[in-house]
Amino acid sequence: MGSKTATFVILAIYVAVMIGIGIYTSKRTKSSEDFILGGRSVGSWLTAFSYGTTYFSAVVFIGYAGQFGWMYGLSASWVGIGNAIIGSLIPFFLLGRRTRLMSNHLNARTMPEFFEKRFDSGSLKTVSALIVFVFLIPYTASVYNGLSRLFGMVFNLGEHGHIVIIVLMAMLSAAYVTLGGYKATALNDFFQGIIMLIGIGTVVGITMAKKDGLFSASDALNLIADDFGKTHTLGTLFGPDPINLFGVVILTSLGTWGLPQMVQKFYAIKGEEAIRKGAIISTFFALVVAGGCYFTGGFVRLYNSDPSGAAFDADGKPIFDMMIPELLKSAMPDLLIGLIVVLVLSASLSTLSSLVLTSSTTLTNDLIKPRIKNFDDKKQMLIMRIFIAVFLVISVIIACNKNASISTLMSYSWGALSGAFLGPFLFGLFMKKASKAACWASFITGVGISVVHMVLFRLNISAFAGLTDAVKELNCPLNLLSPINAGAFAMIVSIVIVPVVSMFTKAPEEKVVDNAFNCLNTKETE
Repeated sequence: MGSKTATFVILAIYVAVMIGIGIYTSKRTKSSEDFILGGRSVGSWLTAFSYGTTYFSAVVFIGYAGQFGWMYGLSASWVGIGNAIIGSLIPFFLLGRRTRLMSNHLNARTMPEFFEKRFDSGSLKTVSALIVFVFLIPYTASVYNGLSRLFGMVFNLGEHGHIVIIVLMAMLSAAYVTLGGYKATALNDFFQGIIMLIGIGTVVGITMAKKDGLFSASDALNLIADDFGKTHTLGTLFGPDPINLFGVVILTSLGTWGLPQMVQKFYAIKGEEAIRKGAIISTFFALVVAGGCYFTGGFVRLYNSDPSGAAFDADGKPIFDMMIPELLKSAMPDLLIGLIVVLVLSASLSTLSSLVLTSSTTLTNDLIKPRIKNFDDKKQMLIMRIFIAVFLVISVIIACNKNASISTLMSYSWGALSGAFLGPFLFGLFMKKASKAACWASFITGVGISVVHMVLFRLNISAFAGLTDAVKELNCPLNLLSPINAGAFAMIVSIVIVPVVSMFTKAPEEKVVDNAFNCLNTKETE
């Protein structure tokens, strides 16, 4: 059996399992509560794997690992460590219990609905729902982009082949989410998570073996000049540019605290014991998957040394989104390529399913339902399924633009979403005096910083060309043109601005606040 035939067989089995799970769970999805949150009875293993597989996708494995591995070398592994500790372990313990109790008590099924009931403001719900829908689209597009890069490398699909792959993946993710909702997503995530653990372990092992082990590979990496023209930096612990590396850690780790598709996992988890177990499982998962991705990415320069290769443009500049596909092409035996394809597909479909479910449920629950009379459960589930299709179509159109950088799309998406929501959600759980005005301030700054940065520095508008050149001439150690640093800055501003504005503005009525916090005094039973 040839390598491509083996890959097709593995893919066919994988797709059959995905659809089978969707059909199985569709028979157990009886209400909108089941569709959105799985009946709030999801256990520790399913929650932890769902959290991890939603967290990591082709964006990390293809886009971020390739770009940051090229820029920072072996020190890019710190991003994976940050994802495990800051992005997985801490939010489970810090946010998990309070999110579970308060969202259940307030009967909030989405983050916008939480803002409405916690801060007594329907306007907060409406605006936050629009922010969710708009800024989840570029993230979804970046996942499709990463998938198409890998499939294009494996199957030599030609100039427009990536479009076919993007459309097929959209149809597959739509199929099982539409059938079974959250339960289908959680079960598929567990299955996909197992594949990701096995696949990443295999990639790391073979990548190192091809270069005679870790120490030999690190020594070889230190002989290569970094982007600043210096040697003996790419194979070191902190790399050539620790300041901007820190920005990557903040964006990709702290960002999970304010992302609706991540926080929603705590709405659905079964109870406190499941949260404690889930914290350990998700941290281990992140260390293996994210740590393995960025660790492997740290060695892309050893596999992409020819400026005339596929990972470079006509001017010899690196195409970051091609770095990992070319590494895999060089390092992996043909018969294992099928495993890698399914690895990236698993990582991506699990993220996609969570994104489309979050977006469709938010629009339906928070924008459509309050404005239509007699909007029963049956109608709600129908509209959610329609919005899944709408969301995917828009994302596919954006993803078909091959010039859209994976990391740029994700950075602006995470920067706007978490920059808007992180502070209001965090302090909404812990600070009784957190005010509605503080939420608005965070919404405005989070979205504003990301949009303004994109307009000034990424849309190539001629009127702002002089500003871009002026910023470059500053030679600031912190890359001010980076959408990653802009996103990280938006998140930090959100954390600062909410308590500060709350000090000088009116908190919600005492009865509203007391109602939200009284549930924290009771201990759940499993």
